[in-house]
Amino acid sequence: MLQTTVQKTDAKKVLIVEDEGDMCLILNIMLTGKEMELDHVKSLAAAKEYLGAEKPSVVILDNKLPDGMGVDFISFIKQNHPDVKIVMISGYAGAAKDLALDNGADKFLEKPFTKENLYKSIKELLN
Repeated sequence: MLQTTVQKTDAKKVLIVEDEGDMCLILNIMLTGKEMELDHVKSLAAAKEYLGAEKPSVVILDNKLPDGMGVDFISFIKQNHPDVKIVMISGYAGAAKDLALDNGADKFLEKPFTKENLYKSIKELLN
């Protein structure tokens, strides 16, 4: 009997831009097994380099990073990679949320958020 292996080809690539190891681990755990290919970088410079080589469907973007603010990086993503959807995550809502959405973020999640809210946000953007 011939046995074949079927690989998933419908997995969507998601880039996580997060410098805190614990938060990145939590995001990976939350999204594992959800038919997503997860990649991770820890800075805006690394995200810029990654986006030059890869084409993720969604970027999960933290706001406070070692080399700048995620809200300021949104316009770069939208100008250079207009098909990429952005989920901004931050421990601070209020003005940060308004600025992120005004700059082009597709979704904003305030930390802490639930696994369900994260997955629902990404799924809505992928459909």
